[in-house]
Amino acid sequence: MAQTQVRSAHALQVHPLTCALGAEISGIQLAQAAHDAGLFEALEALLLEHKVLFLRDQQLSRAEHVAFASRFGSLEDHPVAGSDPDHPGLVRIYKSPEQPADRYENAWHTDATWREKPPMGCVLRCIECPPVGGDTMWANMALAYDKLPAHIKAQIAPLRARHSIEATFGAAMPIEKRLALRAQFPDAEHPVVRTHPKTGEKVLFVNGFTTHFTNFHTPATIRYGQDFNPGGADLLRYLVMQAYIPEYQVRWRWQPDSVAIWDNRSTQHYAVMDYPPCVRKMERAGIQGDTPF
Repeated sequence: MAQTQVRSAHALQVHPLTCALGAEISGIQLAQAAHDAGLFEALEALLLEHKVLFLRDQQLSRAEHVAFASRFGSLEDHPVAGSDPDHPGLVRIYKSPEQPADRYENAWHTDATWREKPPMGCVLRCIECPPVGGDTMWANMALAYDKLPAHIKAQIAPLRARHSIEATFGAAMPIEKRLALRAQFPDAEHPVVRTHPKTGEKVLFVNGFTTHFTNFHTPATIRYGQDFNPGGADLLRYLVMQAYIPEYQVRWRWQPDSVAIWDNRSTQHYAVMDYPPCVRKMERAGIQGDTPF
């Protein structure tokens, strides 16, 4: 696909990576964008257009990482993953041969949909990565919704679903810790199809944190109570699997000092766990979002 150039004053260049989503940005440093309103606005517009932006060779300190991400909004910590003690909101995702694999990083998901207000986006920086492997993939869930059959769109239009940290991150915890996590973060309920607050796009909004529909069991949907389990579960499984379709995806190969910026409202992502026993160190700034509607 042909290279596009925008905002020539900043020498910013845009290289789309697939027809579905994703663009590599060159010619700028994010440390500059943290303090340059015009450059930040250009990046924000490109993020809405491409849904995930990639940059290489970013000489970015932790303070600059936080400063840039904070231009989008306030940052948030993660209750399970560890954060940098000197930079609140900067979550450290460090993998080593001694550390067990994260079962929810290497699965298709939208970050923290178990929150009442899931993050609007994230800025992820690679500190250290294996020479081969450890890629991350993203899927365009607005495109996934758009390509659904008309009768499925009609069926899911009124549906809402539960998203749980207890049933995912909490599942392997001792019961006391799991119940405490549920008390702190009760399951959130979101529409199955959300509207993007900036673009107006309809987005398929179920993922690996989604446990079940909350309003599927109605006379209009089922004949008898026994229909509920297979009907709802099969439909949810079908919807979650839309992220698996290659035509909706982009794949990024990491290098140290690479950065990915993604719109969490309209994408899912998957960290490919194919690199043990190597080390992979990433730092992520998650940006607070709003209530899906």
